[in-house]
Amino acid sequence: MQSMYYIGLDVHKRTISFCVKDGSGQIHAEGSLPATRFDLDHWMKTLPQPWTVAMEATVFTGWIYDHLQPHAAALKVAHPLMLRAIAAAKKKNDRIDASKICDCLRCDFLPECYMASTAIRERRRTLRYRNLLVRQMVQMKNKISMLLMEAGVSYNKQRLHKAGYFRELLATNPDIDEGLCSLLRLCRETVVRLQKTESALVRSLERDSLLLDRVERLMTIPAVGPITALTWALEVGDVRRFSSIKKAISYCGLCGAERSSANTVQRTPLSKQRNKHLQTTLIEAAKMAPRNSSELAMLYDKEKQKGNANRATLAVARKLVAYLMAVDRAQRDFQVMEANHCTAA
Repeated sequence: MQSMYYIGLDVHKRTISFCVKDGSGQIHAEGSLPATRFDLDHWMKTLPQPWTVAMEATVFTGWIYDHLQPHAAALKVAHPLMLRAIAAAKKKNDRIDASKICDCLRCDFLPECYMASTAIRERRRTLRYRNLLVRQMVQMKNKISMLLMEAGVSYNKQRLHKAGYFRELLATNPDIDEGLCSLLRLCRETVVRLQKTESALVRSLERDSLLLDRVERLMTIPAVGPITALTWALEVGDVRRFSSIKKAISYCGLCGAERSSANTVQRTPLSKQRNKHLQTTLIEAAKMAPRNSSELAMLYDKEKQKGNANRATLAVARKLVAYLMAVDRAQRDFQVMEANHCTAA
């Protein structure tokens, strides 16, 4: 039986530091190479067989993971916040980091994190780009309002971004001079262009054969629209990686951290260790959910009596996570059981 060789990679934008060890911890090779596909191919030809590799999760990890996966016996990605041994070291450099990652892999101490498939990651990149367009659209709309306020122009806030009202405002308001008018038109054209691009991206994801059935099932849940369904499907990936609803709620950032020692238990505000894209989308959906579901409206009112509106919104968001997980696990549409007034999927 061939002995396994373990490789730790410290990945950067331009270079990759590596350390190769056998099962006993003896170093067989270490060094660095340029972070290109050509150099990785040449480097892999020099490796002893078989080999397994681990690297820290960074913005550069995705393409390296995909490139090495067909050749490695196993490929693992480490959670960066869990690699405390590297962050707390007195002496730290790329060579030492690669060696410590290799030791964690060899001793089975590596804090492995979930790595979605290439297809899911490509579509997730598209969805996150759509989120960027929405933020830019909001910035441009706010800029239009700011330009009008700077010039002392009165306008209808609710109708400002309607095409007809905006044209009428520019044509009839004497307080808008030629220079301001050109800036406002430029902002409006940018908003329209961003809206068209954003709509096209969402339509392409909704019609994607990989996501179509799953998104349609998720949208049978009250208050879950296409954006919430797409965000859940692409950010979560395989829902089976969560063994309980509590773990899914924690991943979505809908609960606080716990700091306990002896008889002292302290709960902190919402944890920053979360998927921020899911957290934002679910909280926005939870704010609208009571209007679309009587069960969620009752939950909102019940929790609001105990605390404030934010506490009630979080409770609704957690319930949405439970609904989403139930539909995803059962692979069937959401259903409400009228007989005993309990909800199931």
